[in-house]
Amino acid sequence: MTEIVTIQVGGFANFVGSHFWNIQDELLGLAADPYADPVFRNQNLNMDVLYRTGETPQGIVSYTPRLVSVDLQGSLGSMSSRGTLYNETSPGPSYVTTWAGNISTHASGPHRKNLFLESLYEEERESLTVMNGINGRENNSRREIHDEDKVESLENGVQFWTDFSKVHYHPQSLYELSGLWTDVQEFDNYGIGKDAFSGGRGEEMSERLRFFAEECDYMQGFQFFVDDSGGFSAVAADFLESIADEYTKTPVLLYAVRGPVSHTNLRSQKQTVFRDIHDAVSFSRLSSFCKLIVPVGLPLLSRSKAATFLSVKDEEPYHCSAVYAASLHAITLPFRLEHLGPTADSCNISGSMDVSGVVQMLTGQARQNMVSILDVAMPAPPLTGKQVEQTLLRNLQPLTPDITEDVEDLQAVESISVQGSFGSPGHRASVSEVNDMVEAAYENATSRPKFCHLSVSQCPLPIPLPFPSIFGSHVGQHGELLDSPIISSRSRGSLDVHSIPMAARLRSSSAVLPFLENRLVKLRRYGIERGASGAQLLSSWGFGQDELQDMGESLSKMVSALDPHSHTSSDSD
Repeated sequence: MTEIVTIQVGGFANFVGSHFWNIQDELLGLAADPYADPVFRNQNLNMDVLYRTGETPQGIVSYTPRLVSVDLQGSLGSMSSRGTLYNETSPGPSYVTTWAGNISTHASGPHRKNLFLESLYEEERESLTVMNGINGRENNSRREIHDEDKVESLENGVQFWTDFSKVHYHPQSLYELSGLWTDVQEFDNYGIGKDAFSGGRGEEMSERLRFFAEECDYMQGFQFFVDDSGGFSAVAADFLESIADEYTKTPVLLYAVRGPVSHTNLRSQKQTVFRDIHDAVSFSRLSSFCKLIVPVGLPLLSRSKAATFLSVKDEEPYHCSAVYAASLHAITLPFRLEHLGPTADSCNISGSMDVSGVVQMLTGQARQNMVSILDVAMPAPPLTGKQVEQTLLRNLQPLTPDITEDVEDLQAVESISVQGSFGSPGHRASVSEVNDMVEAAYENATSRPKFCHLSVSQCPLPIPLPFPSIFGSHVGQHGELLDSPIISSRSRGSLDVHSIPMAARLRSSSAVLPFLENRLVKLRRYGIERGASGAQLLSSWGFGQDELQDMGESLSKMVSALDPHSHTSSDSD
């Protein structure tokens, strides 16, 4: 058993995580549903990699994500920090016996559940009533909430990531940073989060992580989602440092995720410089404590090639995070595929690999590059049609910002994951068909990567009910791409699209050079050069000149690893 412990730090990271776990929950439900498509019942995914089995105080068996989620206080909406499964009541107010004066208590009222969460609560209450052999009249009179109304309530009213979560969490999973409230200050820069991990908070977070890690038989690695656009980058860096000290041989695969909103609202030159400094320091610190970092998040996802068949609202984290979550689900597929031995090619999956294997493959081939690019095709195109051998690969589009497109890199290394792809119309492509298509595509390409690992599953991405309505008019019920658009006044969601084929790719390539060079240049210009305009700001964040020099050297080595002839100077832009 090779378990993964997942960590989510920050607002947008938890939005991504909420969709990610909804997808896993949907897979679990379909696998147990005798009426579901057989492809879901025979998916050959080992969900124990991500989940743990436990038992509630009431003796009910639980199956919950092996997860530590960190966010600001008040970020859980209507959900308790103890989750929903264990139904433990919070302790009453404590009284300070050494204080003889008056005591005032400030408490915020509970957030009201939306229609989606109301329906979940009613369904679970009814299920428990039936399990206990009780036939209460109140169940006969409960208000029926239609799926259309649930979807509409989510499209119009998601404020917290818990608003659309249909997953039960363990009481150790949800951690709010005490004393840091969502409505008190803007947690929008590295300096604000610098001391958030100090004191008791850091130890409490580490203790929660320890709870999940110590019960693992053989932990293959950590997958870490962080919203690195603000103060949570500093929280994550300190958390990662403690993980590196305690779990020295366990690889960390870090996804630095950002919503489009984090790229906007820069109203002045000073704010732009402020953000440039943050981005340089954030990346430098995070990358120093993980084995592989994958930057995810485009400034305008809706206008990118990755959203060709989608209808995304950039201003809605609920929308953008769904795309990134689906992509991360696809690219992490190899970690959960069952090992089926040498006969796997004749089955419906192929290409199992653990976290350590993926990290070593992408970082250790010919050059030490620890920054990977994420590409996606959502939905993935069919394997049939004109120029069939190049269709799927040509439709893979980057979700990593600031990269060069169509670069030729003979030292590139790739890990591709394809799930639920269509071969002939209406039929899922076999493992051998996908293998042949990818091999043919590279044979006919002007250049090919030095090495490519391919993982294939016939199981498509299921679309849970709380998934946003982001599919365009050319996407059919099972994710097939239609020749003629469906005439509709609205975008298509989970009531219209039940599943989609997905393709995703992680690649180590010199195409990421602009991303790295930009951060190196900004760090030198605003922090390292004599008279740098950001020196005072960085000093207030606790960074001395020696530490900034070390960051600059590390970034320079990353650039040189991808381009030995690069001589990035402080005058570059």
